[in-house]
Formats: sequence, C-alpha cells, structure tokens
Amino acid sequence: MKALELGRAATVTFGGQVVVAGGLATAAAIGVRDLAGCRRPRARALAALGAAAVYVGVAEPWMARWGTTADERRAALPGDELVPAPGIAIDHGVTIEAPADRVWPWLAQIGQDRGGFYSYEWLENLAGCRMSNADRIHPEWQQRRVGESVMLHPLAPGLPVTIFEPPRVLGLEGWGVFVVEPRGADRCRLLVRGRIPKGLPSLLYRTTLAVPHFVMERRMLLGIKDRAESGR
Repeated sequence: MKALELGRAATVTFGGQVVVAGGLATAAAIGVRDLAGCRRPRARALAALGAAAVYVGVAEPWMARWGTTADERRAALPGDELVPAPGIAIDHGVTIEAPADRVWPWLAQIGQDRGGFYSYEWLENLAGCRMSNADRIHPEWQQRRVGESVMLHPLAPGLPVTIFEPPRVLGLEGWGVFVVEPRGADRCRLLVRGRIPKGLPSLLYRTTLAVPHFVMERRMLLGIKDRAESGR
C-alpha cells in the first residue's frame, strides 16, 4: 500500500489528522521538557505523556484491527505478496447478515463516478469530491478491468484495480484488498486488508492518515452492511 495514495480518507479529513498528530507530538514534547526541567514533574507533563502513550499503545492498535479476529489477521489473503514485510498492517472487518452474492454488487460499484463509497458523503463533498452514495444496485456498474482506475475525486487520479474476482475479491493499488467471505447461506464477512511498507510510508501514514482512514473506512463497511441487510 502506498501511504500517500490513501487519498479519499486523507482528502476528506487530512487537516483534522494533522491537528491530532501535531497535538500529540506537542504534548509529548511538553511532557519531556517539563519532566526534564523540574524536580517535581508537573501534572500537565504526566497528562501529556499519558495521552500520547494511550494513543500509540491503545487507540492506534485498535484502529488497525477493528472488527477482525486474530485468526482473520493471520490468514493469507490475495495481495499479501505485494507487501510481504509491512511496517503497518491494517485489517478491518464486519459481519453482514446477508448472503455474499447480495454484498458483492455493492462493493463492485464503488467509485466517485459510480456508487460512491457509502461513507460520510457530506465530509467527502466538503473536499469537492462530488460524491453521491448509491442506494440501489446498478447493473451497468458491476464490471471492472485490472488496471482501470476507481475514482476518488473528479480532479485527481484514481486507484488502479489490481484484483477483480467476482464475487469475492477487489484489490486497489494504494488501498488494499476487499474480500467477501461467506459464512453459511445467509451471512458473510467483509474484510479489508491494507499493508504499508516500512520506513517513510509507514511514518507518513501513522502521523497523517491513520485517523481519517479508519473513520472513513469503518463507515464504508457499515454502509455496505446496512445496504446489503436491507435487501435494497
């Protein structure tokens, strides 16, 4: 996964994440300064360092594995070979009380110029995305070719399709892979896996994109769940 190409999430709420990351960095710096400069550490120093530690030790891991089990995170999925030793592993998932063949059509038609992303449309449109989330299946939007782009913004390049295997796998370069896993006749799991290379890409993701990516992708999964379960 290319950290700079997690564009939809970054475009929508990039500024908010910069504030969060900057605040954490400032809080940590203040904490270190106060601890180093005072014989009796100030309460604000401990609070600042505590806030940074909670984010890194609790919030960040929770966001990275939201909705998934340990077995799902260990399981091999298509596309894992593209980043065999990632610096950051992201696994999100949701259980959908609907058969897999009712879920796949919603996933197949994602894109700014198609069915949208079923996320926070109003936030996306604040960034000029001109997003309109579909509330029905469009037969004309059900096919993709490897190499074609899934649009995120009308003025920006899209993400190339790396895998398109109906009715199970959709892979997007710079995002990851979406997998629909049947769990019996009337239930399935929708999983999303992203892998970010070590070094600068992981640093950029952690400090600028982690929160907006999580917020928007979680809403997307729940949006697909709502639509598939409603039988629209």
